[in-house]
Formats: sequence, structure tokens, C-alpha cells
Amino acid sequence: MKLGFCLYLLVFLYASSTGVIAQSRTSRSTINQAQTKEAERLLTERGYWTGPVDGRFDPGTQSALIAFQKWEGRNITGRLTPDEVEALRISSPPKARETGYAHVAVDLDRQVLMIVNEQGDLKVLPVSTGSNQSFMDHGQKSLAYTPRGRFVVYDKTFGWENGDLGSVYFANYITGGVAIHGFRSVPTQPASHGCIRIPMFAAREVSKLLTLGTIVLVFDKVSFVSGKLWAENPDLKAAAMGNGAAKDYQYERERPK
Repeated sequence: MKLGFCLYLLVFLYASSTGVIAQSRTSRSTINQAQTKEAERLLTERGYWTGPVDGRFDPGTQSALIAFQKWEGRNITGRLTPDEVEALRISSPPKARETGYAHVAVDLDRQVLMIVNEQGDLKVLPVSTGSNQSFMDHGQKSLAYTPRGRFVVYDKTFGWENGDLGSVYFANYITGGVAIHGFRSVPTQPASHGCIRIPMFAAREVSKLLTLGTIVLVFDKVSFVSGKLWAENPDLKAAAMGNGAAKDYQYERERPK
């Protein structure tokens, strides 16, 4: 009798404890419209590019959340939970490596793009860059590599541009066939043929901001190159634009990403 009661008690306690755990997990994963709106406001205030602050978890909100998770080194889930809202509350805005001049910075380690104005204010988007995998292009073996260094936007296309490796949206070319452009798929990890993919919802507005001659810095933890010299000397920047548009790059220019 005592043994049966003990077994019953153990089963009851186990069921109760797992129920509490399940309830706790559910409460941690659910979020309401007010929390979503707060998260959107916090993301916007910290510089992450999101859509309207309206309490709707749309592609812009998810993109901004992914950029936040990448910047902070969190698990990149793209899911808004109370834990993510709390992390946003205690977070600080991202900071550019350099300020004092308008430019674009692409952090390959974090997989984010930052549009930086002269005051150092940022607009941050998640990106997907070169996968470093081999692929075939026009019958030749190529490497999906995003070049590091200091570039300028030397050419642009508007709307869709079709190519052998896919279609790109509002492309901003920085060297050869490498561009910052909208793409239907922007995974959380490097996956492109070398270009810098950005979310579709922001591509048109990014194109407006990246006028011809915009300085673009692409770097990882060991390859940062300052753009201040070009910002201070228009002749150097003009020369860089000429190099980017040279005929030697014509074949590369036809390689969409």
C-alpha cells in the first residue's frame, strides 16, 4: 500500500513538474503585440533597419532582429521572444569602426552591413556574403569569395538584373562583378557567389543612399582598411571609380552573384 502511494506520488510530482516546465517554456516563447512594438522601437533606436513600429512582426522586423542577434553574438533564430526583448532593453547601439565621413561598412565576421553618415549614425542590415565554396562559371571553376578592402560604388542597376547565376535587385557594383544587391534569399550564413546580399525589402532604399562614389569598406577581423584618405581626397576616390569601371573588369561585371 505504501509502495503504491509512493509510486503515485512520484508520478504526480513528475507530471506536475513537467507541466510547469512546459508552461514556463511556453511563456518564454510567446509574445504579444505590445512587446513586438517595443522591440521594433528598440531596434529602430539602436540603428537596426526595421519597418514601421506597428506591432507587426513583418520581414523588416525579422531582418532587424537577425542583424541584432548577429551583432550581439546571440543565437541567430530570427524569432522574437521575451528573452530577445529583454536583451534589446539592455543592449547598446552598434558603433562604426570609423566616423566623420559617410560610407558603407560590411563586417564579414558578423555578416552585417552598416550605412554610416557623417555624424556616425547607423542603419544596420543583415547580409550574406561569399561562401568560399567552388562553383562553375562560364565553364571555369571559380571561388565564391567576397573581396576585402576599400572600394567605391562605380556602377548601378535599377530593378531586376538577370544573369547566369541568378537575378539581382538594385545592384550597386563596388569592384568587378561584386555588388551590394537585394536577393530573394539572404541566409544567416555566407552563401553568395561573392556579392553582398541584402534583404529585398530594403534594396530600393539602399540603392538611393548608395550614390555613385559612395565609399564601401569590406573587412573581417584582420583586414580593415580606412576610407578616410579617400573621403578627404576626391581625386583618389575618382581614380578608384575609374579602376572599378575599367574594361579589364568587363567580363567580371557580367557575373551576377
